[in-house]
Amino acid sequence: MNDLLTVWLLFFTSFITLMNPLGVMPVFLTMTTGIDQRQRRNTAVKATLTAFLTLIAFAFGGEMLFNFFGISVAGLKVVGGVLFFIIGYDMLNARLSTTKISGHEAKVYVNDISITPLGIPMIAGPGSITNAIILMDQSKDLATRSVLVSAIFAVCLITMIILVTGSKILRFLGETGNKVMMKLMGLIVMVIAVEFFFTGLLHYVQVISGSI
Repeated sequence: MNDLLTVWLLFFTSFITLMNPLGVMPVFLTMTTGIDQRQRRNTAVKATLTAFLTLIAFAFGGEMLFNFFGISVAGLKVVGGVLFFIIGYDMLNARLSTTKISGHEAKVYVNDISITPLGIPMIAGPGSITNAIILMDQSKDLATRSVLVSAIFAVCLITMIILVTGSKILRFLGETGNKVMMKLMGLIVMVIAVEFFFTGLLHYVQVISGSI
């Protein structure tokens, strides 16, 4: 029992570090300034559910999927970097909606951002996906695999709670504060995007240089 608890803590720590809920929260808040509290809560639930299902899917079939399509984590990082950069650029220029969205537009907006970029690759990013694949490969029995699934669920649940409760920050900052935070987080997201892109690109450079 103690061994399983130790393994769970190891799994939990690795995922909470890689997924970084506190780092996701400011981006989430800036992207949901135009919707009301209920819609923001729905976005948080859908985003974390998307991340959880993605991680579970990759944990059980990620290696097979990557091999079948001939893709690598490096490719995921390059694509994630490009996507992050576009999002960060829009945030830096305050192009994300800061006006009230209502009705059908709000529903479509929530569905769009909850899947990507929030669910994938913001919460379930290349690092956590790779971690899920590796840890599942190392988990040889049903008990350890169950521990892995529960650890992923716990981290996603904590992430959802942080995103939902973080909306109080929006009310405190006000409209001007939200715009400042959006621009600041846009700059940070762009830096993360560059790191993602060149980390993934380095893999291809090494492969090419090794084949010459």
